[in-house]
Amino acid sequence: MKHDTTRRSFLLGTGGLAVTALAGCTTTPREAAVNTKPVADPFYAEIYGAKPDEQFPLPAIPYEKINPRFYRQMVENPTGERPGTIVVDTANHFLYLTYENNQAMRYGVGLGRAGFEWAGRGVIQYKRQWPRWTPPTEMIGRQPELEPYSAANGGMAPGLSNPLGARALYIFKDGVDTIYRLHGSPEWWTIGKSVSSGCVRLMNQDIIDLYNRVPDRAPIVVMSGAPASQAVAMAPGF
Repeated sequence: MKHDTTRRSFLLGTGGLAVTALAGCTTTPREAAVNTKPVADPFYAEIYGAKPDEQFPLPAIPYEKINPRFYRQMVENPTGERPGTIVVDTANHFLYLTYENNQAMRYGVGLGRAGFEWAGRGVIQYKRQWPRWTPPTEMIGRQPELEPYSAANGGMAPGLSNPLGARALYIFKDGVDTIYRLHGSPEWWTIGKSVSSGCVRLMNQDIIDLYNRVPDRAPIVVMSGAPASQAVAMAPGF
């Protein structure tokens, strides 16, 4: 019972493990798929349940339809990074937040072309709840219908249809915006896949959890993975 209570509280973001914002050397995570059959689990029913108290109430995620390897879960830290570091493993569609005692919280992510365009070390310069979305000029050039959401027009207002979802974490390197984001998405079916566009997307319930765990200026490492040419058109969105 004590183990179950600890597991539940930590996965819900109320565990007592301390995180320190330290960076170190790294190795590329490579983890074999395990437990690939979807399961019904009361812990995950709660974790991925509806969030009616959000500014824009979030519906429950049908987590049983997602490969369980992409559920939020505590794993042994395979990254070689010190506690408090975010590691994005683009090759395997995982994001790790490292903790003490060689542990890491692992989240499944979806990737788009932009998700393969930047790799290296940076920091989470700042975070936003229910952010506005401003598509890059290059994207507007490809999709002129996005012009109403340009920076000159103030971007897209926050909400359930906003491509950045419920939260966004903004990555800078040497004080410069990389235009690379960790963000939420209602398109849970794209987790674990490479989609048509965008950076690094998490399920909205997971990006809220990550947002609550990560302070501004937290270090982040993005590992290079599959080339952008391998991205396949799965769904619209950023």
